[in-house]
Amino acid sequence: MAVVKAIPPQSREPSLKKVAAYCRVSTKSQEQLDNLAAQECYYEERIRANPNWKFAGIYSDIGSGTTIKGRRRFNALLSVCRRGKIDMVLIKSAHRFARNTVDALETIRMLRRWKVDIYFEVDDIHTLYENSEFMLTLICTRAQDESESRSADIKWGIQKSFADPDSKYYQRVCYGYKHDENGRLIIDEEKAEVVRMIFRLSGEGVSLSQIAQELQEQGVPSPRGKAVWSKETLRKILRNENTLGQWFCKSLL
Repeated sequence: MAVVKAIPPQSREPSLKKVAAYCRVSTKSQEQLDNLAAQECYYEERIRANPNWKFAGIYSDIGSGTTIKGRRRFNALLSVCRRGKIDMVLIKSAHRFARNTVDALETIRMLRRWKVDIYFEVDDIHTLYENSEFMLTLICTRAQDESESRSADIKWGIQKSFADPDSKYYQRVCYGYKHDENGRLIIDEEKAEVVRMIFRLSGEGVSLSQIAQELQEQGVPSPRGKAVWSKETLRKILRNENTLGQWFCKSLL
């Protein structure tokens, strides 16, 4: 006679949701670094205090939110999500996530495919909800518009400050500029030759160290009057082409 042995069902405890947080500030100013530390502390305490959650880490970046490419920790977070190590990510707001609408929506859709939920705390939106995408589009678009508007306001303010004799920007003249008799910024032709040479050598693939050595050998003093040029000084001059130096460099070449 066959003997039937009953196997009692095994009790399964519900698995904990693996939760991480992403934090970001724009600059390394002390105020923003303090803000970042406060965000990190807040989210770690919040995640660990929830009995249904398992702490999966805090990912933080310092820098602009306009692009995703340059944010090292954000990309590390995406990599961990892709491997199924995170179920949900807490973020203060869509502004912290990305200020480029296309990047933000593409990343959210990708995380949805991996079954990862993003919770924007200020906006009170979970990205796994199908009806949230329209709202997310509005929020991300608004974040991008605000970022572009703020950038334009800052550039306008700097330009106005350069024309104000009482401004710190007026007093701190960029290398290659000087004030004329009316107080306007004009190109200093003598130093313009140095700037031309720096851009020419850089365009030819000469390293910053080699450019600094060339300037020293020619006896060209640095902006601070020193015999030795630092790589950081050269880097700042070269980067001026992307800011106020756009019109300056075009007029030099």
